[in-house]
Amino acid sequence: MATTEKIHAAFRRYPVFIWLTAGVFALDQATKLWIVHLSGLRTHAYPPYGGMEIIPGFLSVVHTTNAGAAWGILEGHSWFLISVAVLALVGIVLFRREIELERRHMQWAFGLMSGGILGNALDRLAYGYVVDFIDVHLQFYRWPTFNVADSGIVAGCALFVWFSFRPPRGDRRASGGPTVDRK
Repeated sequence: MATTEKIHAAFRRYPVFIWLTAGVFALDQATKLWIVHLSGLRTHAYPPYGGMEIIPGFLSVVHTTNAGAAWGILEGHSWFLISVAVLALVGIVLFRREIELERRHMQWAFGLMSGGILGNALDRLAYGYVVDFIDVHLQFYRWPTFNVADSGIVAGCALFVWFSFRPPRGDRRASGGPTVDRK
């Protein structure tokens, strides 16, 4: 099969996955471009000394960096984290049948995750760290600053877990619902 035919077949089989991966990646990179080059925000400055307070006492936009994974874990190991990202993406492609990627709801889950993985991996390649800018805080707790890619990864993982515990649509036996015996 020619390359263009393979691409067309992939778009027909996994349209939500492809468009969602591309959309999350594009939104992530566009927002980071704005933060880094256009916002004028000082790096690592939180309100009232920097950043923009969107919802007072709850949500701010700031410009921070993270040279590790979540919560700074594995800081300074960008190449390892890039390798894990590449392995995850290759795994999704290679095991697409096993993860039932042809099912639309799995395309949602893995599309969100893949767009986020690509966005953060590109940051690590380009800068050696990930650009973060969404700062959520309560009076008693400040959540680690995150970005659109992180949101995609977390939302995709949550959807995957949710869908993993739900029976497939139309499978009423697995859900304990009424069944009709057709002999």
